[in-house]
Amino acid sequence: MAVKANKKDKKEMRSGYTTGACATACTKAALVALITGVEQLDATIYLPVGKFATFEMECCTISQGFAEAETIKDAGDDPDATHGALIIARVSWSFKPGIHIDGGIGVGRVTKEGLPVPVGEAAINPVPRKMIYETAREILQSYGINRGISIVISVPEGEKMAEKTLNKRLGIIGGISILGTRGTVIPFSSSAYMASIVQAISVARASGCEHVVISTGGRSEKYGIAQYPELPEEAFIEMGDFVGFTLKQCKKQGIKKVSLVGMMGKFSKVAQGVMMVHSKSAPVDFNFLANVAREAGVNDEELIEEIRGANTASQVGDLLFTKGYHEFFAILCNYCCAAGINEVRGGMMIETSLYSMKGAFLGKAGKDDR
Repeated sequence: MAVKANKKDKKEMRSGYTTGACATACTKAALVALITGVEQLDATIYLPVGKFATFEMECCTISQGFAEAETIKDAGDDPDATHGALIIARVSWSFKPGIHIDGGIGVGRVTKEGLPVPVGEAAINPVPRKMIYETAREILQSYGINRGISIVISVPEGEKMAEKTLNKRLGIIGGISILGTRGTVIPFSSSAYMASIVQAISVARASGCEHVVISTGGRSEKYGIAQYPELPEEAFIEMGDFVGFTLKQCKKQGIKKVSLVGMMGKFSKVAQGVMMVHSKSAPVDFNFLANVAREAGVNDEELIEEIRGANTASQVGDLLFTKGYHEFFAILCNYCCAAGINEVRGGMMIETSLYSMKGAFLGKAGKDDR
């Protein structure tokens, strides 16, 4: 009989390193190898979080005029799309003075405004770019070298890995982004997903959007796209479970109107003011749903008890929709809008649309506090 492993406590979970930290370490190893002619099997760098870290190189090769170093990204216990990625830095001498950084195979290229990297450049974010630049500058100075160098960061499987990220939606084409503000990855911190939400809103604003549609996942986003066909692609943003965070970011970046599109499970929580709607963050309150049903005119006590004893919020929605209590969904959507307005302390219009798991439109409401 197999023994099920105990779930790790967050305190026991192992931290990992960002793609930016890996790219910096590879750059150091490759540059030192280029200068000295000696293969480098590891590289120690200083991370933005304020500590040193040593990275083992999978491979270090030296050729005429350039050197390459490779390492495998270790994201620790974080469920990271780029965990296990091979990160490569090629450093070569350049006829141009200075330090030139670019992306190669598997590193995306920016095609839309609103990101921290200008259109046309490789998707190497400002902090990793600074880490790579400063590390290279310090090495050149320590060896007394005053020559230009070219640094190209590649991730061979990057384009495939990018399919699991929001890069395409953000206008980053051809691969992953080289990311990281700390240098380390905190397990289950969700920081990468939250950062992608901020970037998605920035892209929407840079594209001229004042109305965005935020959804909890891919399925509800499809419903939103069908409901708002007049809006451009940039206006549709997957917020996951981060309802409150996304609403606040929308207000902060000047979005005037936000449409929430989702299903009963998560939005029954939003209706009560729960703004982090992960299944483990708060259970569905079936007494609350029963009270909303009463507001919608349900007087059948047997039906009320059936709602209280339901297994899922979706089950409640299907039950009331079948029985024709459509006002229930309008009231629930109205509660969602009021909770959203309260979360951002007013100043925007919020509307909510509810769909069933099978895609049936259940109801809609809106509140304008502009």
